Parts: sequence; structure tokens; C-alpha cells
Amino acid sequence: MGITTKLFTKSKVKNDISEAGVRALFSLWNNALATGDSRVVAKRYADQAILLPTVSDKPRTDFASIKDYFDAFLLKKPKGEILEGDIRIGDGWAQDAGIYEFTMGATGDKVKARYTYVYVYENN
Repeated sequence: MGITTKLFTKSKVKNDISEAGVRALFSLWNNALATGDSRVVAKRYADQAILLPTVSDKPRTDFASIKDYFDAFLLKKPKGEILEGDIRIGDGWAQDAGIYEFTMGATGDKVKARYTYVYVYENN
């Protein structure tokens, strides 16, 4: 899943993040999944996000299409876990890429996939 998501709220300094802070952003996203509300999840994405979904071959590039993807995906009651990842931090951005696994609470199925999250500073 390729994701561009908001790195900070405007109250944070754009370079004020650690590797632990970057990994915590995944937890915020995973917690958004747990709400079961596709609007909550879609709001985690940056204004100009590109989502390359784990279980879809259609890129999502705006709020409506990202929400649409999660309308269906959240029915599976996914819970993500990062199995291995590599974090890079730059000026106003951070990246976390690796392998994660979703457990689908609705069926118990597990889906392992590669991921890339690119977090960017947005002043909103």
C-alpha cells in the first residue's frame, strides 16, 4: 500500500520527529481502521495523496476515491501489524517501508504485503 499521509498537525515543527514518532503514525492509521469509519481513515491522508491499495489494482488520488476503497476494505475488519520496516526521515517528510500483515477480523484470514508510507508536513 503506497500512502502519502499527513506528518504533523500545524502545531508541530516539521523536522521534529524521530523513528519512533514515524512508527507511531502507523499506529494512528491502524487505530483509524479500527473505527470502521472510512471517513476517519481517509482523513489520515494528505491533500495530494496517492494510495496504491493492498487489495485493489486501482490507484486512489483524492478523498472520495480513498474513502471508497476503505468502504469495502473496512468490512473485513482489518488490523495491521508491521513485521519489518525501514524508516527514513528528511526535511518535512518521512518514509516507512517494509512488510506488514493484516488480520481480517471478519474471517480470520491473514494478508501479508509490502507497504510504503510517505509522510509529509502539511500546514493544516
